[in-house]
Amino acid sequence: MPTAGSSKRQSAGILLFRRGGGTLQVLLGHPGGPFWRRRDRGAWTIPKGLVSDGETLLSAARREFAEETGHAVTAEVIELGKASHPSGKVVHVWAASDDWDLADFRSNTFEMEWPPRSGRQQRFPEIDRVDWFEIAEARSKILKGQTIFLDRLLERLGRVDGSKRMACRFRCPRSY
Repeated sequence: MPTAGSSKRQSAGILLFRRGGGTLQVLLGHPGGPFWRRRDRGAWTIPKGLVSDGETLLSAARREFAEETGHAVTAEVIELGKASHPSGKVVHVWAASDDWDLADFRSNTFEMEWPPRSGRQQRFPEIDRVDWFEIAEARSKILKGQTIFLDRLLERLGRVDGSKRMACRFRCPRSY
C-alpha cells in the first residue's frame, strides 16, 4: 500500500456513496470555521485530511473520514486516484458504498484566533455539517478541484454495474 513518501503535502479521503430510490448520492461535508460560514456553492468537500509520515494513503483516508464525520468506513473501497491542486497539494480519494445515518455525525475541531488579531482562541468543527447530494447537485456544491472525483466515481461504477446509464460523465439526469 503506498505511503506518503513525497515531500509535497498530500491528503487522502473517502467519497461515500449510496443508491436509493433510483438515484446515486454522494456524501459531502461543509467546512467549519468562520471563513466558510456563509459559503455554499463550490464550498463543500470530500471528507479528507493530511497524510502523516509513514502512514498509508488508504489508512489516512479512513482515519480522516472517521475524525471529520464520526463514522468509521469499513466497506470495500474503489480507488478514484489522485488530483493536484493549484496549491501543490496532492489529494488521493477512494469511494465506498455505505448508507450512513447522518444523525450520527460528529466532527473533530480545530482552534484558531478569531476574530483576527483579537488574541482570542476559538474552537470550530473541521466539518460543520454533512449531507447526501445527487450527482448533479453535488457538482454545484463541491470544491471545483474535486469534481474530477465525481467523474471518476461514475466511470468506476459504470464499469462495475455494466450500465451505460451509470457511466454518464457530465450531465446526469435527475432520475440517475
